Amino acid sequence: MRIQVRRTGGFAGIERHAEVETSERTDAPEWHALAEEAAASGRGTPPIGVPDGFTYQITVNGDTVYCSDPRLSEAQRKLISRVLKEGA
Repeated sequence: MRIQVRRTGGFAGIERHAEVETSERTDAPEWHALAEEAAASGRGTPPIGVPDGFTYQITVNGDTVYCSDPRLSEAQRKLISRVLKEGA
């Protein structure tokens, strides 16, 4: 499973992108469950965010959903954090 996160917006407007490929990971089932939960609570179109807030694009195996601060689900927040931290 390929999980990609793109973060845009914020005060400085700097875009950040990272991705994780889970096929070779021993913790792949945990990533899969988290990605499915995060995607299930996403939207099909970019939501209207708040001034200086971040907007996120989460793509799991080619399917994309959108979410934004401050209305992230716990699964979205956790997945975004992990991908941006561990991804390339």
